[in-house]
Amino acid sequence: MPFDTNQIYAPEADTYLLLDAARLETKPGDRVLEVGTGAGLIAAELAGVAGVVATDINPHAALCAREKGIDVVQNDLFSGIRSTFDLILFNPPYLPTLPEDRIDDWLEYALNGGTSGREVILRFAEEVGRVLAPGGRILLLISSLTGLPEVRDLFFRKSFASEIMMKKKVEDEDLYVLRIVRRT
Repeated sequence: MPFDTNQIYAPEADTYLLLDAARLETKPGDRVLEVGTGAGLIAAELAGVAGVVATDINPHAALCAREKGIDVVQNDLFSGIRSTFDLILFNPPYLPTLPEDRIDDWLEYALNGGTSGREVILRFAEEVGRVLAPGGRILLLISSLTGLPEVRDLFFRKSFASEIMMKKKVEDEDLYVLRIVRRT
């Protein structure tokens, strides 16, 4: 099946901010999982430094990333993932989206964060501990539209500590990369 590039989230300012953070955070030999790889830009870039596995729920994105030589699993977040990873990256759908604003295509999965913008992030926070190696790190990209204090509190309640690793102003929002680790 050929993939449709119109159904894949094209790299934007948020992608490049997460890529910058990932370049700083990735250590040689790390096992890296990129959740929601989209076009596969970040996974492809890190593959020269670390062992990278990527996931995406979107079959078009999975095929696009696979064509770049990335080991991709088409799934929802962590379903079917049995390994643990030293570094987990996620640029989730973080835009607050009302039901009447939803679109009915694969690109919806990259954009729709639910009414709060945090619905997928909450699911991620609940499941990530299962695949995070001891001493592992998470880099999560969010927007000020999503609610920085609410996201940090969500992870705190799941026994994680977070810090702002990077911040960038883009139009009417601030983008943040949170570095998240288990609390000791």
